[in-house]
Amino acid sequence: MKGCISVVLALLFSVVNAAELPVEAFASAPTIDMLKLSPDGTKLSMIQTVDTEKEQLVLVKLFDLETGKQKFLVKADSRELTIYSVIWANNKQLLMKANYASHRQGTPVTETRLMVIDTETGKNRSVVRGQLQRKLVRTPQFQSNIVALMPEDEEHFLLALDGFNYGVGTSVVKISLDGAMSEIVAHSRENLIDWVADRQHKPRIAIFRDDVQFQIKEKKPNSKDFRLLWQFEALSEETIWPIGFDEDPNLLYVSAYHNGKKAIFKVDLAKDKPELELIKANPDYDVPADISYSWQDKKIIAIGEDYIDPKYQAFQKAVDDALPDADNYIVSMSHDQNRYVVLTSSATNAGAYLLGDRKAKAMQFLLPKFSQLEPELMAAKQKIQYKARDGLTIEGYLTTPKGYQQGSLPTIVFPHGGPISFDNDGFDYWTQFFANRGYAVLQMNFRGSYGYGFDFMQMGLQGWGLQMQDDVEDGTRWLIEQGIAVPGNICIVGASYGGYAALMGAVKTPDLYQCVVSFAGVTDVEALVKSQRNFTNYEIVKKQIGDNFDLLEQRSPLTHAEKIQVPVLLIHGTKDRSVPVKQSTAMFRALKSKKKSVEYIELEDGDHYLSTNSHRLETFKVMDRFLKSHLQLPVQQIAVN
Repeated sequence: MKGCISVVLALLFSVVNAAELPVEAFASAPTIDMLKLSPDGTKLSMIQTVDTEKEQLVLVKLFDLETGKQKFLVKADSRELTIYSVIWANNKQLLMKANYASHRQGTPVTETRLMVIDTETGKNRSVVRGQLQRKLVRTPQFQSNIVALMPEDEEHFLLALDGFNYGVGTSVVKISLDGAMSEIVAHSRENLIDWVADRQHKPRIAIFRDDVQFQIKEKKPNSKDFRLLWQFEALSEETIWPIGFDEDPNLLYVSAYHNGKKAIFKVDLAKDKPELELIKANPDYDVPADISYSWQDKKIIAIGEDYIDPKYQAFQKAVDDALPDADNYIVSMSHDQNRYVVLTSSATNAGAYLLGDRKAKAMQFLLPKFSQLEPELMAAKQKIQYKARDGLTIEGYLTTPKGYQQGSLPTIVFPHGGPISFDNDGFDYWTQFFANRGYAVLQMNFRGSYGYGFDFMQMGLQGWGLQMQDDVEDGTRWLIEQGIAVPGNICIVGASYGGYAALMGAVKTPDLYQCVVSFAGVTDVEALVKSQRNFTNYEIVKKQIGDNFDLLEQRSPLTHAEKIQVPVLLIHGTKDRSVPVKQSTAMFRALKSKKKSVEYIELEDGDHYLSTNSHRLETFKVMDRFLKSHLQLPVQQIAVN
């Protein structure tokens, strides 16, 4: 009989192990991403990652839909350069946005650059060069802020750029793609940080900031004069943020609060006193500050996340009918609006690209973003709610392993970063990785998260380690009450602010969690705020996080290292420009000095976003090992006849 049981166990666990996908399936960056059609619809540009023992590359790739030929236009080391956008300027040239880690006067910073790529020759160059570069008195840190492309003038575009004087102020430059002379079409002013152009490509709205004070001004057409439209303080309910224009150069769309939730309004600038006209609102959630404009139809076709034009509504419905039970986004379209690229995804689908042809009424599959993450092997998210201790309703998402029915599971509590961010029901490769390993995963949109209105956001201001932290703990205890999690088999994992929340969870409730994982986590809140002193957003950071440094010190995990009683895993990249790597090294030294169980993994040249394949793989492998050593998977119940 014992021999029979052993055979059954061996068979059972071989099946379990077969369902556990390799770490590489989750930790690899998308093989292909950011597909874009050329204006004439004959070519596709895309970003490809290639990881070998010798090289870690990010490539700009071109695929000819007519001939089937492909070629690589740009090759870069992903540890040194992050390519985050590639768009077509015309049928022969691409504009590539990239960033890299640097230093300015000893301060670690991120620099952005904009390159123009000739798709025929493969040659590329910076758009800030030659005569334009010679006009600058200092090199701008950010050089990739495109104000407007001009489809009817494919040889030029508008770029926001500072550096033309020693004061702080941003100009708008009309850039010639052939490298000829560029022209300043809107000059900078002190404290002017950004511009919005109308659909005739004239810079019309200027955004000014002085510490935490914002002013939105209109630049009068054919004039150097400005008119003040609105002024407000950062993170206030009076915020009115310009989104973009309609075809009429006097009709501006803005995002502002309506009954405590962000909504979209329209403003007629032709009036002496422009008033907000409500266009789209949601009584329960903020409306995304987004509009879509069709230059072919010369009108706004989408507001928030929804088409408002009947023609496009019908088109979206046809796509959704063909690809049911998924979120389908038209990510690119040819100028004649015939060919298009669809990105389809869901909670269990990491995303796949399809090429559509409207005349042929057909779509063909191109490729998945993650080739090894088959949707049928992924776990669905369940939207949940629970009450915080003060009665506030907190929304979140629970993911349980594929095939889970009932009973307790080893659990990962996974608060998001930001903290003014949010979790949703979309695909999340971290959560899917944890669920694939057999863990239940709880994500919660604690107070201060984005999308729930002004009051909810305000509850998180200067609230690190306070009620925001209580919301995380209350979610954990709710999951225990539901019988899904059990004390002694719960770990808390987070990145950035989530890493802070994970460490503070171990500080405030030493007996609630079995272990802690912090990727790029904040450990010294006081030092984080002070590290922003050399940046223009310092006053906003203080308003968001706080400037009572004695209190911030007391709300820092670093101060309370002796209270942590469980094993800790710290992971951090050396070129992290959002949370300095010394945040983790200081925590590691503090925990070691208190003889705590702690492991520190440093990612050489790693950034805040795990942009490099090798860093993602190393992070996920060490998390996999760490969690398996501290969480117990359920004992399999086997009936033997």
